[in-house]
Amino acid sequence: GTGIERNVAVDSGVTAVAKRGGTVQSVDASRIVIKVNEDELIPGEAGIDIYNLTKYTRSNQNTCINQRPTVLPGEPVARGDVLADGPSTDLGELALGQNMRIAFMPWNGYNFEDSILVSERVVQEDRFTTIHIQELSCVARDTKLGSEEITADIPNVGESALSKLDESGIVYIGAEVKGGDILVGKVTPKGETQLTPEEKLLRAIFGEKASDVKDTSLRVPNSVSGTIIDVQVFTRDGVEKDKRALEIEQMQLKEAKKDLTEEFQILEGGLLNRVKAVLLQGGYSDAKLDTIDRKKWLELTLEDDAS
Repeated sequence: GTGIERNVAVDSGVTAVAKRGGTVQSVDASRIVIKVNEDELIPGEAGIDIYNLTKYTRSNQNTCINQRPTVLPGEPVARGDVLADGPSTDLGELALGQNMRIAFMPWNGYNFEDSILVSERVVQEDRFTTIHIQELSCVARDTKLGSEEITADIPNVGESALSKLDESGIVYIGAEVKGGDILVGKVTPKGETQLTPEEKLLRAIFGEKASDVKDTSLRVPNSVSGTIIDVQVFTRDGVEKDKRALEIEQMQLKEAKKDLTEEFQILEGGLLNRVKAVLLQGGYSDAKLDTIDRKKWLELTLEDDAS
């Protein structure tokens, strides 16, 4: 390389860089927890840095932004160290493209004029395969004929077409979809018009429900196939939230509580370690402290004070 690959990767902002030195407390695919060094602590804070990584986020060009941890639990890190790789980086350095062997030569006439031959192994190993993220949205509005409704109860649609929707009519995260699949079930009120024979039959069987709404569901474009990685539900103020919206809120609260719990556990551990050091200097033995609940160490008195 040129020697500046690391500088380019760090300055680009796509990597996660350590703000302070410390020891890696825990690592998973979505977050890195670091216990900060004593000499870099700010008085009154927990002494813990949590880095929530960007996972499978769409860029403004529909490409994929994803960060991958490069550190292990227990590993010491210094300020400025790369903790997680981003797109187009590897081990904290700029890494573009693939190393390929290219030959300018005739090959049984298959590369006639502007044709190019590619090894089958290149395709099998996904050497040039890229991940694209597409955002599709659906809005339920108030119309002159009534309000549109997000629902799984869609007229003239079979059970198989609704198999990937939840009770609220919204697709599950992780569902594999292809062109034409329903992502969000939506029905729109329609005015009374001349009924077709099919609609007359449906009205005779199901009553008014089948004929007064039409299917305006959000579907996957024909040329697209992939996996659902995220669902977000936005609700206007004053409108009752459906079950799926409440589930998403609970999941976000759970993530926030996880960060706070991690901070509290590390802060508690550091405090108890300092209390233990003071108690050992004050005359208590390791064996005696092991018989006492750690949370009750704060209630102990030193021998000098007791006398």
